[in-house]
Amino acid sequence: MPALPKRPGVEILAERAIEVLIRLCGISAILFVFGIFFFVFREGSPLLFHGFNFREFFFSPEWYPTSQHHVRYGVLALIAGTASVTLLSMVLAVPFGIGTAIFLSEFCGPRAKETLKIVVELLAAIPSVVWGFVGLTVMNKVIIELFHTPIGLNVLNGGVILALMSVPIIVSIGEDALKAVPDSYREAAVALGVTRWQLIYRVLVPAARNGLLAAVLLGVGRAAGETMAVLMATGHAVKIPTSLLDSVRTLTATIAAELGEAAVHSDHYQVLFIIGILLFIITFAINLAADLIVRGVRRG
Repeated sequence: MPALPKRPGVEILAERAIEVLIRLCGISAILFVFGIFFFVFREGSPLLFHGFNFREFFFSPEWYPTSQHHVRYGVLALIAGTASVTLLSMVLAVPFGIGTAIFLSEFCGPRAKETLKIVVELLAAIPSVVWGFVGLTVMNKVIIELFHTPIGLNVLNGGVILALMSVPIIVSIGEDALKAVPDSYREAAVALGVTRWQLIYRVLVPAARNGLLAAVLLGVGRAAGETMAVLMATGHAVKIPTSLLDSVRTLTATIAAELGEAAVHSDHYQVLFIIGILLFIITFAINLAADLIVRGVRRG
């Protein structure tokens, strides 16, 4: 057997350099995440470990950081506002997103599919501040006319806007998950005489459930982390909502609205960074739950 020709030393060095560069890119992503968390934790830690009232912070709905007589840092209403807007957006976005992904993957013709994919990508490219203007100028008037409320900046407005922002992500990831199902699954199901709908909900959706779940969870992350749209569309009122027509304020909107006016290293400034730490924890919990669910689905 003839010996393989030896590669020049330059090629070997180039391959090693590329390998090192790839490793550095992977490590840098982890370092950036830890660096961001370290910065946020460093700014909020002086107050966090020196007399911070955790009970008031988590269980009080009163947020008065600039009060002259009785300062209160309760984020219960902010958490409730974030949860209500995110939940409503997922209730609206998940059926439309998964349904659109199924339509693009299984029902749509090539020309219409390309057109719809371009439209979906354009929706994903719209800046969040533009969505906020839509909620402020369009959805506000529509909600006032339909429900005869004094103001249309509320949970319903924010939920609809966040749903529109989350749908493109769910559609894109969901369609990729459905396309990844082997054609042999479809051929075997058709050979057994199933209808198209039976093929979808008995074969394709179970086979693509990991990808569809990932699409939904990415949509949740998109909605929970949004700032400008909810700042402009939800009314920015610190209260626990009791209906879809109540104005609310989210955690992210609070940071965006108040950080620029808070004195550096003041208690108000540090509490806003503690809210940032809370958002990190919430995001980590969502990702951890997603990982555990996907692993459980794979084992099942």
